[in-house]
Amino acid sequence: MKKILKEKKGEHPFGDTGQLIIFVLFMLVWVTDSFFLHLSTFLLDYLPLYFRLGFLALLLIIAVLLFRSAHFVTSEDKRPKRVVETGAFRYVRHPLYLASILVYFGLAVSTASFFSLAVFIGISIFYNFISTYEEKLLEIKFGDKYINYKQKTGKWVPRIRVGRKKIVRET
Repeated sequence: MKKILKEKKGEHPFGDTGQLIIFVLFMLVWVTDSFFLHLSTFLLDYLPLYFRLGFLALLLIIAVLLFRSAHFVTSEDKRPKRVVETGAFRYVRHPLYLASILVYFGLAVSTASFFSLAVFIGISIFYNFISTYEEKLLEIKFGDKYINYKQKTGKWVPRIRVGRKKIVRET
């Protein structure tokens, strides 16, 4: 098991290359459809520019906050030796991937490009696939600690915890 983890370095073997490919593909589709061909941007007249740009700005701010809070785990020399449950990892298990997903979604919505939204769906599936793979490696590496972390932390959306008070009846 340790040999598998060393070879994989905790990441999907196709993760970096795949992210580069989907970035180039998305940018080609987004720029071509949004700024030149306008084949699937027919909702532009119905979604005001201030709404689209405001939405994009909000998602970019969230993405930057996620990225800044979680980027330390990508550095080989600073890679944690334990399950990280602080910063953005306190709320979601994959804040860096989520930051990327939010940027793609924001760009697609900002120009109302349905073709870009279709590519975005594929991107979301890709990120879910590689994150699931990486979670299996983390379970091997950290065991029950990571499994417990998974149970209390959302993969993509923070879990809402409602405090429950124990009611003790006096008899």
